[in-house]
Amino acid sequence: MAQYSRIEVATVMKENGLVPLFYHADVELGKKVLKACYDGGARLLEFTARGDFAFEIFRELNKYAIDKLPGLIMGVGSITDAAAASLYMQLGANFIVTPVLREDIAIVCNRRKVLWSPGCGSLTEIARAEELGCEIVKLFPGGIYEPKFVKAIKGPCPWTSIMPTGGVSPTEENLRGWFEAGVTCVGMGSQLISKEILANQDFDSLKNKVADTLNIISEIQNN
Repeated sequence: MAQYSRIEVATVMKENGLVPLFYHADVELGKKVLKACYDGGARLLEFTARGDFAFEIFRELNKYAIDKLPGLIMGVGSITDAAAASLYMQLGANFIVTPVLREDIAIVCNRRKVLWSPGCGSLTEIARAEELGCEIVKLFPGGIYEPKFVKAIKGPCPWTSIMPTGGVSPTEENLRGWFEAGVTCVGMGSQLISKEILANQDFDSLKNKVADTLNIISEIQNN
């Protein structure tokens, strides 16, 4: 069962501004990634459920986060149907992210008051997601649409909260483009938690990278 309501999760997304995305089949390596992100200041993490028996890995990582990393909000991404969303919520997922807009997922998440963030690529999809109770829309793939798309949406729909995923990198230029266009937060995977960091198990580097990214976001948000 989720420990955080959808409003609490949405608030942290807005305040923190960053949702790291991560998957690896090695549970112990995953714990080290979680701790490095946490020590760097991240308070959200999206586990991208793409591997076989991924739910078993998430279960162990979420137990670890609850026990050792107070305040870290674990969610699950790459969810494509309501059954999978229900399974992960039973394992304590605090938010559900999907690559597409699925109304069946909206129903099961809303029933449990768990935040869900569907992947949308048009203003019509975004409007439908909001009608279904979505707090923060995932713009995916973000690199295709770029910040100018966000700025265009925020004109007629200033109430829309957007989280681009894909096409986001931990540089000031890239982050400034997104946040000045009006995004609420950004999702970042391999640009933040790189293959090199994982291969070398350079978790100090990851911690510093997360901290630097959050500092850049905070400076942009507060100026």
